[in-house]
Amino acid sequence: MKSDVYFVKIDSDRVSSLLKLLKAIDPFSDYKKDEFIPVKLTIGDTKCVYNLAPDLVKTTISQIKNKKAKPFLFDTNVMYKGSRLNAIDHLTLAQNKGFSHSRVGAPFIIADGAFGRDGVEYELDSEYIKKIKIPSFIGMLDNLVVLSHITCHMLSGYAGALKNVAMGMSSKATKQVQHSSLKPHVVEENCASCGCCIEICPVNAISPLTQTLSPKGRGQGEGYVIDQAKCVGCGECLCVCKFGAIFINWNEDVDIFSKRMVDTARFILSKFKNSFFINFAFDVTKECDCISTKNEEI
Repeated sequence: MKSDVYFVKIDSDRVSSLLKLLKAIDPFSDYKKDEFIPVKLTIGDTKCVYNLAPDLVKTTISQIKNKKAKPFLFDTNVMYKGSRLNAIDHLTLAQNKGFSHSRVGAPFIIADGAFGRDGVEYELDSEYIKKIKIPSFIGMLDNLVVLSHITCHMLSGYAGALKNVAMGMSSKATKQVQHSSLKPHVVEENCASCGCCIEICPVNAISPLTQTLSPKGRGQGEGYVIDQAKCVGCGECLCVCKFGAIFINWNEDVDIFSKRMVDTARFILSKFKNSFFINFAFDVTKECDCISTKNEEI
């Protein structure tokens, strides 16, 4: 089934540009009175300053509420270090960034529970991913709205609606399965032993080399090694390394990652009768809003 795609040029007033688009196409016209409408949003991590502004979210929420429907914002917890690892810190961050009920006009919930483990498990007819776990409300509601800030991405190249759905609407376990083909390695001759990768790793899979572990006989404190048995493939080490010391197989590892992500998104979207996506292509950064370090605009 083909989708209608609309574009609007963003002027200095982004809110009015969005409102102009929503009024012109009226995408929420079929929403029913008191119908619950999930609105997917990523607020970005603590140091992210380019995430969608609360006023843009408020504008979308207001248009949904004009149809007498009941919208709610949602996201899921992430599997790497930062302020969105659990629902308590995640909700606190949302409040601090201006995504309170009083500011945007709708509640914000963490759909996979306090620690990212809640959800319903489904089997997939896919060559690349056999089982996923997603929030329980998926399959109970007819409509979905997805708000995505467009960015570059170290693995998928581009981060938009598909990544927002595949990663942002699945449990931690399913995020890990999607990433599991990614097995980074340390390029010893490039490693500066700065410790950034150790600090960012969510599962403590990176440790200093010892003479036993190092094929070059380098001593402790002279490079690092990644324990492949512990590594969850999140790619955070690749993001923070400034010396080109983290390597992954882009041809094989990333290809499987992309296919798992697409198959996950396809299944999730199949559980809704209608989905509406708004992609905001401004303040585009080198990496996605998820990373816990400072990001650069391109």
